[in-house]
Amino acid sequence: MKIYAISDVHVDYAENSKWLFNLSSTDYTDDVLIIAGDLSDDLQQLKECIASIQKKFKMFFYVPGNHELWIRNKDDAENSLSKFATVCDIAVNEGAIIKPVDIGKVTIVPMLSWYDFSFAEPSEKILTLWSDFRMCQWPNNMEVADVSRYFHNRNSEHLDLKNETIISFSHFLPRIDLMPSFIPQQYRYVYPVLGSADLEKQIRQLSSSIHIYGHSHVNRHVEIDSITYINNAYGYPTESNICRKQLVEVHMTN
Repeated sequence: MKIYAISDVHVDYAENSKWLFNLSSTDYTDDVLIIAGDLSDDLQQLKECIASIQKKFKMFFYVPGNHELWIRNKDDAENSLSKFATVCDIAVNEGAIIKPVDIGKVTIVPMLSWYDFSFAEPSEKILTLWSDFRMCQWPNNMEVADVSRYFHNRNSEHLDLKNETIISFSHFLPRIDLMPSFIPQQYRYVYPVLGSADLEKQIRQLSSSIHIYGHSHVNRHVEIDSITYINNAYGYPTESNICRKQLVEVHMTN
């Protein structure tokens, strides 16, 4: 059984949607797929995507990304936390797995997260340009640190799981040094909204062997302090220079 991973498919773009729905219906029926968030903020599109994927793989694991929690109109949800609950319900109803599962000597652990500015202080530029600050609506005047804490707290019950191999995955980055050194300085203003250092602490407590993440749209495969970190984002149509545009095998198990 092969375990594949991808993130940030963004099926709002026609060519991305075509790629996803054209995945083979026969090649992966004994395999596992991990999608680390950002399929679509449209609930109907999300439902159709998950239903299609679930039919093509033996098991399909998923966590929502930031785009899934965008509120475009009140018909979607009252706020981003209620939309998160709706997204999770859709995922489960269509056959996706959103909680840890043992597969023999491997345990796959979905991890929730958000950014909390622990990577860097936000500039006026990012506060103005970053879509989440307009598209996400949080109840009770929650700040980003509150949102991050809310999601991290939901991981706590799973952090003592044990197995020969732990594969965890999240949408957000657990450490800023996963961003490669070649990123030009003018693009680093986005670093505050890429992830959270608290997520890294949870991954270490879990003793993950492999951690899959998304969000940055910069493909990466690197080992740091005995954990292999993998980002395999499909990305936007224009991002073929930093995205592989294909599934990547991250592990094989009997």
